[in-house]
Amino acid sequence: MHVMATNTQLDQSLKQLKKRGVRITPQREIILTYLIGHHNHPSVETIRDGIDDKLPNLSVATIYNTLKLFVNNGLVIELPNKDGGLRYDFFGVPHYHAICENCGKIFDVFDDEYPDIVKHVQEVAHEKTGMTVTGAQLEVTGICPDCAKKMHLKK
Repeated sequence: MHVMATNTQLDQSLKQLKKRGVRITPQREIILTYLIGHHNHPSVETIRDGIDDKLPNLSVATIYNTLKLFVNNGLVIELPNKDGGLRYDFFGVPHYHAICENCGKIFDVFDDEYPDIVKHVQEVAHEKTGMTVTGAQLEVTGICPDCAKKMHLKK
């Protein structure tokens, strides 16, 4: 079942890119497949390591440029990392993130209300600023259960 969902997401994403005139190269398809199948919010280096068996010696620059292309086409979002770097997340199924302030772990939160929340935020932002709003990302921060447990033990 999981593989079927992944293939459907891949097919839909590739169609979306083709409609926008983006050429589908084997590298782009492999990177997108990796992101759809992994919910680990990987860095460029993690992606490179994860696809090395399929695309050995693919440069970090190529991966980075491919990710930028996906971000610009709304398939992937960038998540700032605690160390100042970026991590990436496939955004085919809209969701928001809960980020631990202590360890930096990122949790995906799937919520049926999410599209309504985003729509509301975008409408209010437009009303208050006059800005043509093209997107919104929501994240919440806190302390994850593992860190909370560790902190409690130290007291």
